[in-house]
Parts: sequence; C-alpha cells; structure tokens
Amino acid sequence: MANATTRLLGLDGLAVVGVADDTDGLVVHLVTADERGRHCPDCGARARRSKGRRVTRPRDLSVGGRRTRLVWAKRRWRCDELAYRRRSFTESVPPVAPRKRLTTRLRAAAGAAVADQGCTVVRAARDYALSWPVVAAAFNTHARVVLPAQPEPVQALGIDEIR
Repeated sequence: MANATTRLLGLDGLAVVGVADDTDGLVVHLVTADERGRHCPDCGARARRSKGRRVTRPRDLSVGGRRTRLVWAKRRWRCDELAYRRRSFTESVPPVAPRKRLTTRLRAAAGAAVADQGCTVVRAARDYALSWPVVAAAFNTHARVVLPAQPEPVQALGIDEIR
C-alpha cells in the first residue's frame, strides 16, 4: 500500500509511510526515498553521518478534494568535506526546494490560476490559502516561463480613441 500511495501522491523523492484522517482533511507522513537527498548541496559528496531528524510540514495541493497536510521526517546530515563551508544540511528533493514551505506544484498552480484561469492574485491567494506576495511571485515565475524574453518590435504606434 505504501508504494501505491506514494505514486498516488506524486511527489518524486518522497515516500508515504502513513496516512491518517483528521477533522479537516488528511495527514500524510513522509520520508525521503531519493538517495540524492543525502548528497551535500555544496560539494555533492555523499554524507555518511546523520545528525538526527527534523520534521517539516510543507504545504501542498488538496488530494481528492480534501485538504492535505504533509509531515516530512527528513534527516539532517554532516558534510565531512573540509574544503567547503557547509558543515551540515537537511535532505531536499525537487518537489520541495530547500528552505521552502510550499511544494513546487502548489506554487505553480497558484501562478497558473492567475495567468491562465483569469483569477486575480487576491482570489488565487484565497483559493490556495497563500499570501498575496507568494501568489504574485508565483505568477511572475509562471509568466517568465511562458512569455518570450523580448516582445516583438512595434510596427505602428498610435493612440486608441473612444468617441
């Protein structure tokens, strides 16, 4: 069941170890399943010594129309490479970037709601339970991806008149 549930959740690099019902939705307990999570982000060396676990609660999209709370027990690792400044780090995977509290797909969905679905930033913030600055930044990121770097040159410049 854990493998099927992990695939259903769809967060690459994370494995579901338990799901519980709560009064306002689901609580999904996760661990890191990707071996690359234990590699130092600075030097790329594989860490050998653990400093324990940290629990984070990244926010994600609803699953099956129910609010989903993620509880990720990730390890903190020691980096033994003396040539680099970083002494320790926590595991990270692409769907949840380091030092971020939201999954990348939640950010992308909020940005796409403003860009593609005609929602205002305030409405998308309310729908996804995010703050206005987070949704505005997600929209800017989405727009940078879908819009060209430079607009086409203007052929004729004029002023629209309404009479």
